[in-house]
Amino acid sequence: MGGGEGSAAREILKHKTIEKVVMCDIDQVIKPFDFCRRFLTVNSYAFCNKKLELVIKDAKVELEKREEKFDIIVGDLADPVEGGPCYQLYTKSFYQNILKPKLTPNGIFVTQAGPAGIFTHKEVFTSIYNTLKQVFKHVKAYTAHVPSFADTWGWVMASDQEFEVEVNEMDQRIEERVKGELMYLNAPSFLSAATLNKTISLALEKETEVYSEENARFIHGHGVAYRHT
Repeated sequence: MGGGEGSAAREILKHKTIEKVVMCDIDQVIKPFDFCRRFLTVNSYAFCNKKLELVIKDAKVELEKREEKFDIIVGDLADPVEGGPCYQLYTKSFYQNILKPKLTPNGIFVTQAGPAGIFTHKEVFTSIYNTLKQVFKHVKAYTAHVPSFADTWGWVMASDQEFEVEVNEMDQRIEERVKGELMYLNAPSFLSAATLNKTISLALEKETEVYSEENARFIHGHGVAYRHT
């Protein structure tokens, strides 16, 4: 869902076990296939790959109408901004009634979850994490610093199957299943990303709000902590 510039598809298609990728983006103005293939040459391989199906449509509508189930669904969506097109795709009702039924029994969902810095994690990150805990049996949050966003960013992975993997096994799987060399990800880097600092860990543990259309949180550009001082 989302990812119209092709970066998520590029990385997914490196995995040898992938049979098909459906990339659904709502933005008709950007025309991902034409614009990004021409100007974002680092992603051109993804757009030329026969395994990629490009759909220009609302992801919610597309998921509802599709009959097949997916092993993995990736939410590379725009941030939940008030009045924006994507905040409804972070709600419990969407996860529970539309997204989860489209996953295979052991399927995994992963989504970007907004800022996760010391002063920004309460905007949406903790709420998205807690919302997914209401829908899936196993949920893992992880973070990384994104220089272009000038902040630490959060992601959440969720499934009804356990996805804890030993360090040696993770590196072995990467070596066996990925074409070429990855520049960033290995087992230690993922374990580091999933090792959260004290403030973030406590905030995730104590979060009680569930993201809904009636009780939505939005990214405002400044952390909640700033507004409360």
